[in-house]
Amino acid sequence: MKHALALAAFLACAGAQGASLWGFVDGEGTAHFAARERDSRYRLVLGDGVSDPNTRVFGKADDAGAMLTWLEIAPEVRSVSPLLRDAARRHGIDAELLTALIAVESGFNAQAVSPRGAVGLMQITAETADRYATDAERRVPALQRLRDAPTNIATGARMLADLIRRFGRIDLALAAWNAGEGNVRRYHGLPPIDETHAHVRMVLELYWALLQNSQARHALRMTLQ
Repeated sequence: MKHALALAAFLACAGAQGASLWGFVDGEGTAHFAARERDSRYRLVLGDGVSDPNTRVFGKADDAGAMLTWLEIAPEVRSVSPLLRDAARRHGIDAELLTALIAVESGFNAQAVSPRGAVGLMQITAETADRYATDAERRVPALQRLRDAPTNIATGARMLADLIRRFGRIDLALAAWNAGEGNVRRYHGLPPIDETHAHVRMVLELYWALLQNSQARHALRMTLQ
């Protein structure tokens, strides 16, 4: 709560003085804010130029508002929100991160199947599903259980939490999700794959927007500089 109050005071001061606010969420889930662009990671949140598509932070422009509104009111999202919150609590990750990942992976289409054979909300392959399944879940064929939203979310949350623990950073966990763990280890970080970079960026930006939408206090940490 003290972080939310500090941010609110910072925003009020910046707005009153006509100043700018810059920020980003890093791969470990820390939201960083500063009165100036401290390095290339920062994007303009508040101030002149925030509507510029080359400088905006996802979640602070009108077009992002439509996405956030859809995530709040869409029946397919609302129907699984309790499952996301429960999975987040069980595995120590943010529900906003799970929401962002599903939005990018499947658009909340529980029956989606990718050209690579990934299935359901979190787009999980049968092999991965078996790796992260409970004994009870393994009694049902992987492709069948992955079309079941509760099982798909539970499996994906276990996998994401495990990747975050092993790689120590959210961005690397997302890269491993998209490109495979071997590629992240091989390159000692984000692999030089355009699709993977785009995937990580989209998920983190939507995660950022969702954190802002929930008053930023749900970020893992926050720094004001």
